[in-house]
Amino acid sequence: MANTIDASVYQSVNAATAQASSKQASDELGDNFMTMLVTQLQNQDPLNPMDNSEMTSQLAQINTVSGIESLNETMSSITGQINAGQALQATRLIGKGVLVPGDRIVMAHNDEGAPVSTPFGVELESPAAEVKVTITNESGEVINSYNLGPASAGTESFQWDGMTGEGVAAPEGAYHVSIEATGVEGEELAVTALNYAQVGGVSPADDSGQVQLDLGAVYGQVALSDIRQIL
Repeated sequence: MANTIDASVYQSVNAATAQASSKQASDELGDNFMTMLVTQLQNQDPLNPMDNSEMTSQLAQINTVSGIESLNETMSSITGQINAGQALQATRLIGKGVLVPGDRIVMAHNDEGAPVSTPFGVELESPAAEVKVTITNESGEVINSYNLGPASAGTESFQWDGMTGEGVAAPEGAYHVSIEATGVEGEELAVTALNYAQVGGVSPADDSGQVQLDLGAVYGQVALSDIRQIL
């Protein structure tokens, strides 16, 4: 016949176990509290007790600094990835002609002997009623001067036909273009001359975070943001 244990015995055993566990947890909590209290008393100035609110404020400041440092590291990583992506995209410009701020025009002759010049551009902040172009040689002598007529705000590209003011082909070589723009009431407008160059290579972003394009020995390197038009 199997032995049976009265339910009251189980209850007594459980109660005793719970009481022992509670006493152990209470003793541990008490020991921890006493350790913290003794440590605080040992490290504080008796004339200037520790201020809980000040300690909380200092902890918050530490967390804030730590958070800012972590954010800066994350932003630096993101910026590096963006710059790498821009450099990769910029490689598609290699071999292409672009317009960048500058005043240089190069003129040559084709196989038939006709003059052919590199394009130039005009960048306007507002529409112009008249745009005047002046072509000069390396010595500053005026070779030709003519009107382009009205132009819209933004960037437009043009081509010099290589002819002088006397209607003859200009000699091969480098020339400079200067541009004047006036509004509907004859007021002078801000205008930027653009010259043509060919992209020969791409360099990673510099200290300013700008991807650099190599435009050859004459034009050097320019930032990707200097590109006004791709031809």
